Amino acid sequence: MNRFDSQVVVITGGAQGLGAAMAQQFAAEGAIVVIGDVNADTARATADTIAAAVGRECHADAIDVTDSTRVTEWIDSIAERHGRIDVLVNAAGIIRDNRAENISDADWHAVIDVSLSGTFFCARAALPHMRANRYGRILSFSSMSWRGNFGQSNYVAAKAGIVGLTRTLALETARDGITANAIAPGLIETPMLASMDAAARDKLVSKVPQRTTGDPADIAEAAAFLCSPAARYITGIVLDVDGGISIGSSIR
Repeated sequence: MNRFDSQVVVITGGAQGLGAAMAQQFAAEGAIVVIGDVNADTARATADTIAAAVGRECHADAIDVTDSTRVTEWIDSIAERHGRIDVLVNAAGIIRDNRAENISDADWHAVIDVSLSGTFFCARAALPHMRANRYGRILSFSSMSWRGNFGQSNYVAAKAGIVGLTRTLALETARDGITANAIAPGLIETPMLASMDAAARDKLVSKVPQRTTGDPADIAEAAAFLCSPAARYITGIVLDVDGGISIGSSIR
C-alpha cells in the first residue's frame, strides 16, 4: 500500500523500538519521514537504514522535546523544508520507576517533561501547519499503564495526561480536517521489555489473555491505520494494542 505517498511524517523518539518500527512502516508506504530523537547518532543510523531499505527519503534530527522553543523551531523548519506536515507521531518517552515516596523531584519532572510536556509542545507547534492545509493526523503514545500501575506514579500521570490531552486536541481540531488519537501499547518486544528480569517478565506475560508479547510491527500497523486518510472519522480515541490485557482479569 501507498497510503502516505508524498506525505510528511514526523516521529519523535524514532531512533529505536516502536518509533523506529513506525518510521519503517510509514516510509515503506511512501512517506517522507523525519525522525526526531535526543540520541542523534542512533537516529541518523536508523534513518539511513530505512532510506536504504525502502528507497525513500528518511531524515533524522537531534531534538530534545522538553525544549519548547527548540521544538517549535524544529517543526517550523520541517514545514518550510518540505512544504507541509501531514502526520505527527509523539513517541518520545522515558521511565524512572519507583514507589511514590521514593520518586525524586528530578525523576518526576524528567518523565512528565519528556512524555507529557514534549507531546504537548510538538502538537502545539504542528497545529498551525496542519490547520493551514486543512489536514493532519496527531498520534500520541499512552500506555496500558495509564489506568494505574504499581511503582509508576510519574509514568502513569504522564500517560494518563496524554489521554486527556488527546481528547481535548480532538475536540479543538475536529472541524479542521485534523484527527488526534492515542495508542496504549501493552507488552511489546522492545529493548525496555528485554531488559526486564526474566521472572518478572514471565509473570506479566501470564496475565495477557493471548499469553504472548506483541511485536513492534503490531504497533506500526495500528499507527499507520490511525494516521491514514481512511481513519478520517476516528478521533479522540485511545486504541489498546495489548493482546487483551486491558480487558481485566478472568475468574478462569
